Amino acid sequence: MLVKEGGKAEDMRVLVTGGCGFIGSNFIRHTLREHPEDQVINLDKLTYAGNPENLADLEGDPRYLFIHGDICDAEAVEEAFSRDPDLVVNFAAETHVDRSIMEPEAFLRTDIFGTFRLLEAVRSHGTPRYLQVSTDEVYGSIEEGSFDEDSPLRPSSPYSASKAGADLLVLSYVRTYGTPALIIRPSNNFGPYQYPEKVIPLFITNLLEGRKVPIYGEGTNVRDWLFVEDNCAAVDTVLRKGEPGRVYNAGGGNEITNLELTRRLLELLGRDESSIEFVPDRPGHDLRYSVDSDRLRALGWEPRWDFLRALEHTVRWYRENRGWWERIRSGEFRRYYRRQYGGGL
Repeated sequence: MLVKEGGKAEDMRVLVTGGCGFIGSNFIRHTLREHPEDQVINLDKLTYAGNPENLADLEGDPRYLFIHGDICDAEAVEEAFSRDPDLVVNFAAETHVDRSIMEPEAFLRTDIFGTFRLLEAVRSHGTPRYLQVSTDEVYGSIEEGSFDEDSPLRPSSPYSASKAGADLLVLSYVRTYGTPALIIRPSNNFGPYQYPEKVIPLFITNLLEGRKVPIYGEGTNVRDWLFVEDNCAAVDTVLRKGEPGRVYNAGGGNEITNLELTRRLLELLGRDESSIEFVPDRPGHDLRYSVDSDRLRALGWEPRWDFLRALEHTVRWYRENRGWWERIRSGEFRRYYRRQYGGGL
């Protein structure tokens, strides 16, 4: 476990990039809950998916500092690193596969060049530890079995290619400069505060508004779902206990087809299959993701949330927080939805 010189393991300054996003905001809340002596610095550009409301409950907390800035901007990164963080976690990224197919340039800039900026800052400041948050999608699709951390990277979309490129850059800094960096590759996340263009919050909010849900192809694509709180615990475990230079997979062990996932959401929301609308499949759509998480489990982590209980919790959160997502499902979101699915909200 990383221990700050002259201090305690819990007494850390943690720099989180992209902390106003879905996973980042949940991770900041997790950190301050599980490590109450820590201080968190949040560097976020506040793109369409970065929402300050996600952390409204931390307003006035002396342990939390927000810096508005882009990880691609050297001055903004320098301002964040001038706070002398002990730990850095990079959540900042463009993440939606569909958007990467429409407009790949933003993904290359943020996911690769932004990572370069952070690695340079870690190197120049002598930061003790850096964690790159990646994705299981860098491995591509697998018909049988599961990918381990030594499996080759075969990304299928501009998004997963940008994340794979960032991973390789991180590993090159480990080998060339001795940068104390690690990588975690989680499976698909879901839970509260997720921007409603991703499949689970999109389907929940569509159904809550009495609308149909768009399923790509025949709905046979398989994803392994990981509740966001379990992922936050995984990130925390790798950050504090992982071995620099290593990669750690984090799978939820909840493999399910998109069609079966939709049926479970329909049941939870009291709707039938007439609410399903099958739409043309997206280009390069991976059939199945699956990762082996034994390396991470050896550090003491394991998922604690039952999948159905987590799904019920997520549905309940969106039911109870309509104001949060109704404000989002307007303007830019409506334009995206029309462009992606050929219809309006």
